[in-house]
Amino acid sequence: MEQYRMAGIIVMAAAVTFLLRALPFLVFRKKQSMPAELAYLGKVLPSAIMAILIVYCMRNISICNADSMAMILAALITAVSYIWKRNAFLSIVGGTAFYMLFCQK
Repeated sequence: MEQYRMAGIIVMAAAVTFLLRALPFLVFRKKQSMPAELAYLGKVLPSAIMAILIVYCMRNISICNADSMAMILAALITAVSYIWKRNAFLSIVGGTAFYMLFCQK
């Protein structure tokens, strides 16, 4: 009986999560009906979130530490390759691959 209860909880959580993610697309089917403030947030927030994640990940970096240097170099490789090729996937994979290869001991 406990298994059915847990399965029901999981199904309900999945349904609520799906509905919350689908709700903006259902409400704003046409781009013209979207408020200007919401369109602005959709344009600005992805970059702001990435900047916050970079600051959060690099908040405890020490220049004297080899792992920190690998992190800094991987971030630079990611940024430079994105500026060069304008391909987010390639930049993320390249920076991650460099970091993983550098950290192997």
